[in-house]
This record gives sequence, structure tokens and C-alpha cells, in this order.
Amino acid sequence: MCIPCFKLGLVINPYAGIGGSVALKGSDGVETREKALALGATKLANTRTRLALEELLSLKDKVHIYTASGEMGETLVAEMGFDYTVVYQQEAAQSEAQDTERCARQLMQHNVDLLLFAGGDGTARNVCHIIGETLPVLGVPAGCKIHSGVYAVTPQAAGRVVAMMIQGEIVTLQEADVMDIDEALFRQGRVNARQYGEMRVPSELRYIQAVKMGGKESDELVLSDIAAHVIEFMEEHPERLFVMGSGSTVDFIMQELGLSNTLLGVDLVQNQQIVAHDVTASALLEYTTNQATTLVITLIGGQGHIFGRGNQQLSPDVLKQIGREHFLLVATKSKLQGLNGKPLIADTGDADLDAQLAGVISVTTGYKDQVLYPIAKF
Repeated sequence: MCIPCFKLGLVINPYAGIGGSVALKGSDGVETREKALALGATKLANTRTRLALEELLSLKDKVHIYTASGEMGETLVAEMGFDYTVVYQQEAAQSEAQDTERCARQLMQHNVDLLLFAGGDGTARNVCHIIGETLPVLGVPAGCKIHSGVYAVTPQAAGRVVAMMIQGEIVTLQEADVMDIDEALFRQGRVNARQYGEMRVPSELRYIQAVKMGGKESDELVLSDIAAHVIEFMEEHPERLFVMGSGSTVDFIMQELGLSNTLLGVDLVQNQQIVAHDVTASALLEYTTNQATTLVITLIGGQGHIFGRGNQQLSPDVLKQIGREHFLLVATKSKLQGLNGKPLIADTGDADLDAQLAGVISVTTGYKDQVLYPIAKF
């Protein structure tokens, strides 16, 4: 072990986000995870954690990782060649919330310098329950629901913050909210988020996400103008398939069309009629193959994410097939102003695709009214 050495705690929720691509809107509970796997979902938490740890490869001789067995950390760090110590052995084949909490308790007893964890808001709650504000933490975004302010904006961003700390750069610690929502209500199209506590995170503001702003857009006149623009485009292109993303702005467009909408899912519209409701990533890929398609999406208020937060059905393969030039991004100017100059974020899970999506994009902010706004490159 290196001396002195940065002691990095690592805990991965292997099942985080598993329900996203198959439209289950979460991964809480054994039944949900089993259903997701039966539907063909892929576990991606270790893949996303790898993206974070790749930022540390050049610093291997300066860091020692303390982690859990198997998919909760050991398998990945061993593959990547890091020095590590296993401090917790999970009991069952499928890890549960109590495994995250027990591992966090062990990491705290080993006095790690930072606890890096991969998951969603449920995982953040588990970590917070044990750690509170006793030591610095940082989340690698891997879940379906990420409202909390303890996560980096992308996995790579999480790795860069850890690298800064390993190299002794000055990184201020700040308190950040741990938020979560009721998954049962979420599946019914209702968002009921509440605060569960606070944890201390390294506050490199380029890399740490803001707490999601709740509530629906209130300026109905502006939303009506946006809807009119989109509907006119649909009228002019009846042959095109429109993939309607999640969020309240897109929901308003669907209301103006007189169509039922999956607020927190993805629906398909053609010739102003519903083709399919709440579709999965695999179904989307089938529907959009050899079909002229437009993707209608909005951004998360306060955070700026357009991909990777609550819309994992929009997989990298689907996005590549549709093409950036066919993205119809809609948002009010007040929503853009609420970002306070921060760029939009594409966190698709495919680093090369994220890089391709970076740059200025047109945002429809009213009837035949667009503004240009940047998508960040990390």
C-alpha cells in the first residue's frame, strides 16, 4: 500500500437504474429488479462506475480503495488493477439496501478520506442513513431517480473531483440535500420528492449537480406557444414518428394534442395519434428503425440534464439512430435562465456519444422562437 495514500471508499449498488430502460421507473424492491431482468434489462452501475474510476488510472500509485465484495466493488477495481481491500462481504447473491448500509458503516470505521458510491436517490438515502455528515461523500449517477445534490453531473465528472482530491487540490466541502421520491406514486405519474437529510460533498461546481427543481411550469401562455410550434411541425410532417420524452413541458404539448401522456415515461405519436405508451428502450429501437423520427425532449429544471435522468429509455443506440439533428428540445426561457449560465448535460452512458452531442443546440422557447444554448463537454 502506498504511503501516504488517499483512502477511497467505494460502494456500488449493482442494480441501480435497472428499471429505467424497461420503463419500470425505478429499481427498488426484489420484484422490480427480477421483472427488469426478465424484460432484458442490463445492469449498468458497474459500467458507469468504471467511467469514474478511469479518471484515476494515472493516479493508481496514490490511492488505495476500500470496498465490498463482488459486484458491489471488488470485481471492478480488481479488473482495473487498483490496490484494494475488501471490508464487507455481501451475504446474498443479490445485494439489498442493508448491504449498502453495512458496507458504508465498515468504510466509516476504516476512516476513508472520501466515500464514492454509485446508485440513485435510494442509494443516497442508504448512505446518508449511516454516514450523515461524518465524512465526505460523492455519488456516481447510476439510478433512474436522481434528485439529490450529492451526485456529480456525470460519472466522469465524479472521477475528476476525486482526482482533484487525490492530488491535493483545494476542494471546498459543502452540505447537499439527499432527496428521494415515492416510487409507487412515480409509476402513477406523480412526483412526490422530499428531503431525507444532508451529506457533505466536494463542491467543484462544474462537476456537481444541483438539486432538481420540482413543480410544473406556471407560464401557460409560453407553454401554449411552444406547443403550437411543435404541433404545427407535426401537421407538416404526418409521416414522421415523434418520440415524446418525459417531463411537464412535453406533457403540456400532449395535453394540447388531446392525447393521454406518460408524464414520467416515453410515448410515441404519429399523425397526431398515439402509437404506443410508456415504451422501453428495446421497443423504441424497433419502432425507430428505418422510420423518420423526431425526438421531443425538455431539460430538468435546476440541473440542465437532457439525457440520463429519468429517461433511460432513450438509450445510446436509440439516440444514435434518431440523430442529433432530429432532436427537438423545448423549454421556456425562464427554465433556461434558471440554470444561471450552466450548460445543458447529456449523460447517456456512452462517453463517445456524450462528446458528439456536446456543442450548441437550438432550443424552442416559443412559437417559431428558438435560442442557442450549449451542451457541456466533459
